[in-house]
Amino acid sequence: MCRLFPLFAFVFTTLWMTSVATSADDSATQATQQRRVPNAERLSELLKRFPDADTNKDGTLSEQEARDYRAKMTERRPRQNQANRVPPTHRDVSYGDHSRNVLDFYQAQSDRPTPLIVYIHGGGFVGGDKRSVSPQMVRAANEAGISVAALHYRFVDGTEVLFPTPQHDCARALQFLRSKADAWNIDPKRVACYGGSAGAGISMWLGFHDDLADPNSKDPIARQSTRVVAIGTMGGQGTYDPIKIKKLVGGRAWEHPSIFLVYGNHTVEETLNPTAEKQKLYDEASAITHLTKDDPPLYMIYSEPDVVPPEDSRPGQFIHHPNFGKQLQQAMDQLGIKNVYVHTSTAGKRNPQSEMLDFFRDAFAKVVD
Repeated sequence: MCRLFPLFAFVFTTLWMTSVATSADDSATQATQQRRVPNAERLSELLKRFPDADTNKDGTLSEQEARDYRAKMTERRPRQNQANRVPPTHRDVSYGDHSRNVLDFYQAQSDRPTPLIVYIHGGGFVGGDKRSVSPQMVRAANEAGISVAALHYRFVDGTEVLFPTPQHDCARALQFLRSKADAWNIDPKRVACYGGSAGAGISMWLGFHDDLADPNSKDPIARQSTRVVAIGTMGGQGTYDPIKIKKLVGGRAWEHPSIFLVYGNHTVEETLNPTAEKQKLYDEASAITHLTKDDPPLYMIYSEPDVVPPEDSRPGQFIHHPNFGKQLQQAMDQLGIKNVYVHTSTAGKRNPQSEMLDFFRDAFAKVVD
């Protein structure tokens, strides 16, 4: 997968959203200080890093120019990758009521029901696109007789759309896909999911969370299972609890703008000193909180440097730190759950994405009919 444009768009999105975040001096001898990043300061920082965003070349960056450039970079990779993409069998199929409750389905040709791999895109819960699904993964899966789906879900906005809305959207998509088992030749017992960053966190949440199926619902889709038999992640976070991230990773990863946005937090004080109700939401939104011994195996890929983040790192930097994977590996080892941790710096000639597909195929083969 080409990483340049998704990373570029993600960095721009992260900086653009800093108006909802706060930063703090968190030294051991000083009380926590609060401040919002002023608009002018935020736009000035964006202009330094992305001068092409100043479309009228007047030397200043307006809010509208920032929005337009963010949208352009978010969409650029899917367009650049147009020639390599596999056309979906079914495109933009609605699985819910919201405009972003849509999915693409890539059907494998088979005389028998096919296993299914579900891709969930990343983007800090504020951006991203289902078209970022790897064409290589789609082709390899289809050639192996495995169908693929790629999802959109609602973005958080810090007010009306908060956690766990994206998670529940994707759970609904899984249920919808299972409801199409006969029409789309899907084996509902053999479903795996994977994604990067936010998509990794959602994939783990789906994998570890108790089944959300409601057998008594009047809605036949809601009666379907949300469980999967395997999970794949790239740069995944097992927890979205900022207090735990601060302890696990260090530096300022916990100050990622999205960590504030997903909970509707506005200050460092309320983020690090949550009410009992807010702490309950931190726990509910974090995949590792739901981990039990009957959960599916996990294949993890990490690429960020395995270092101690410096105190002067940027807010949100190292939010994909390998410590997330090590924490998950330790917890899963203790429960006897199969897991694979791969850091790209030591992968050598290995192809982690190909290995992930093999990991899914192995899990599918172990399902008893």
